[in-house]
Amino acid sequence: MKTRDETLADRARYESKAAGALIGLAIGDAMGDVGRSQEHRARYGIVTNMYPEAKSTDDTEFGVLTARALLDSGGELTPESTAAAWRKYVLDRGGAKKRAGRPLYGALANLARGIEPPLSGKHNVMNIDDGAAMRASPHGIYRAGDPDGAAALAAADACVSHDADGIYAAQAIAASVAVAMADGSPDEIVAAGLRFMPAGSWLRAAMDRAMAICDAKPDIEVAYEDLHTILWNPEHASSPEAIPQVYAIFRLTKGDPRRGLLWSANFGRDADTICGLVCSLAGASHGLGAFPEAWAAAVRRPSGVCLEFTADHDMIELGRSLADLSYGKRQDA
Repeated sequence: MKTRDETLADRARYESKAAGALIGLAIGDAMGDVGRSQEHRARYGIVTNMYPEAKSTDDTEFGVLTARALLDSGGELTPESTAAAWRKYVLDRGGAKKRAGRPLYGALANLARGIEPPLSGKHNVMNIDDGAAMRASPHGIYRAGDPDGAAALAAADACVSHDADGIYAAQAIAASVAVAMADGSPDEIVAAGLRFMPAGSWLRAAMDRAMAICDAKPDIEVAYEDLHTILWNPEHASSPEAIPQVYAIFRLTKGDPRRGLLWSANFGRDADTICGLVCSLAGASHGLGAFPEAWAAAVRRPSGVCLEFTADHDMIELGRSLADLSYGKRQDA
């Protein structure tokens, strides 16, 4: 991978990758959500294209919230400034609507009661799900080439709603996006995430199982069933299920945007998060051209299905704003 200074040296490429990472999140989120619909499967079989009914879910929209929190704080994100952004953009506008994950509603309720982070995340239901990881890409965009810095920001953000494995997962994704932004190879991108999964954690144990599947079965067509059955948990997906699946699909498809999307959008279960993050990593790796322009146009503005304020934001411009923030901080240094 390149250093941060080397990454910042090509502004046009940085901006393309920043936009690609965010639009990839939106594309994967929308197509993964459609891909797990039984009605859609009965009509089309598998998802291969952007269909009219594909819309953003909470994955994209909380990613917008994270980006706004970063921008509002001038890149100096803390748990306190994250909580302030959640109050400003969500609680003060009537709260989150449908489709959000349980710990996101729990965190908002805690904040409304005056419970501050990290207790708003610790004293919270399902706080090891992937709801913090799904919104972590903006940290990696902003701290391109600096996985440690990206992970630190992700921890400050994630502790508002999550704890333990939920925070580790967010740190892993943020670090991996930072490496992808700096032209890291697929192996380097996966290794960056692995570094933030502590030994002894459930997430690390599940990641080790996922990587063992990849080692034993390097063809995704062969590994696909094991990635479902060996990592599956009863009743509800969590970070130790979905995040290793993200990394396994990304690794086995070698970071290819179209192959990664095909296998993740049709994964079922938590496919909106899985596909959103696979495609965000691919967009960070390859830039805005990783996906067809028509797909980007279809999801360029979130639907606001969960967070109404996000419908006023443009994913591509938001990515570029994160890049601008990075260059502004560089000039201030």
